[in-house]
Amino acid sequence: MWVLESRVLQTRVMHESHTAVNVNAMFHSVANEWELTVSDLVIVTDNAANMLAAAQIDNLAHITCFAHTLNLAAQQALKLPTVSRLLGRIRRITGFFHRSAIANHELIEKQKLLQLPVHKLKTDVPTRWNSALDMIERFLEQQPAICAALLSPQVRKSVSDICTLSDTDISAAEEIALALKPMKDATHIMSKDSTPTLSVIAPSHAQLLHDTEAAGVAAADTPVIREIKLAIHDDLAKRYSSARDKRMLYSASFLDPRFKALPFITEEDQLEIHANVVAEAAALERQVNSEEAEVESETPQKEEGPAPKRRPSALVTLLGKTFTEVSVVRTSASSRAEEELKKYLEAPPLSLSENPLSWWRTHQTAFPLLAGLAKRYLCIPGTSVAAERVFSTAEDIVTAQRSSLTPAHVDQLLFLQKNLNVASANGQ
Repeated sequence: MWVLESRVLQTRVMHESHTAVNVNAMFHSVANEWELTVSDLVIVTDNAANMLAAAQIDNLAHITCFAHTLNLAAQQALKLPTVSRLLGRIRRITGFFHRSAIANHELIEKQKLLQLPVHKLKTDVPTRWNSALDMIERFLEQQPAICAALLSPQVRKSVSDICTLSDTDISAAEEIALALKPMKDATHIMSKDSTPTLSVIAPSHAQLLHDTEAAGVAAADTPVIREIKLAIHDDLAKRYSSARDKRMLYSASFLDPRFKALPFITEEDQLEIHANVVAEAAALERQVNSEEAEVESETPQKEEGPAPKRRPSALVTLLGKTFTEVSVVRTSASSRAEEELKKYLEAPPLSLSENPLSWWRTHQTAFPLLAGLAKRYLCIPGTSVAAERVFSTAEDIVTAQRSSLTPAHVDQLLFLQKNLNVASANGQ
């Protein structure tokens, strides 16, 4: 099957200090409990120093959450004085409408009068950068109604000091929204559960770096847009720079038929990734064959009598002296992987709007070795979004009425809540 599935195995409470050593020990404890081979796993975490150090203790395969990385870069842009000041002014206005029933009623009336969507204004949340962009976009959408409501006599007589935005502020808000839009798009792409996300990181990261670097800043960009782009670039440039990160991300992108051309890296790096993929695919094939042979050797064989002697066919009797029977020559796994790689590169790339898993489902018989490796890479999540959603579920389970639940019971309830659909899907 070529369908992405997500399962919750364990939810542990950590009473100890969340040091790198303790986090690493907890990971090994859970892996051992589920009899998982640590070397076969890839850890996805945020960019916290203790998480990075925990993975480095015994050189675990590890990738940082791209959504969290985007958040850190965008936060740098939001801290710019020009942006921070404007966000504060918009926040005051949206907060005023949330607090004042009179102002909110007047806003709704103006929305209807101006035939604007009757949407509530949004206020940002400090921990989520995209909430700031959502606040700006909603403010710009409703700006005519907001302005009309603030100028209405009913609102003016209820409050003396009303914060408003100048035309310059409105223009700056539009520029900020424009500059941050690519970051929002990238975050949205990484939040999908039905398609691979690890393979999207490298091309997205490269594109964002290109669009925000000094040489790539458009001449038409305003000072505000230029300042935002450079702040984002400076932070993103520090991410995914190690050779190990690049190898994992580039390999995942190569095994995604949408990005297999790898146009965002040098030709030398492309050839290196091709060689790595061939080596890994061949090694995986040998590993699978070895495991199958081991299973067969452990399976008791039925005792059978000697096989009946085969009589030569008429064709062999007639032409056997002239034509010798030739056994099929078995090529090595490396040779077959190289041949598959060549054909894979020659195949037309997949459209960006198509699902790479559907492509592999159709072509896995043509590229069996690469398909096996693609399954290993494309199942790795590029974000920790799925794990963070578990904690939203945990909040629903551990309510005020159930606050006495033990950590073990919370673990069991989360396991059941997230995995009961597996049994029902299998008809059990």
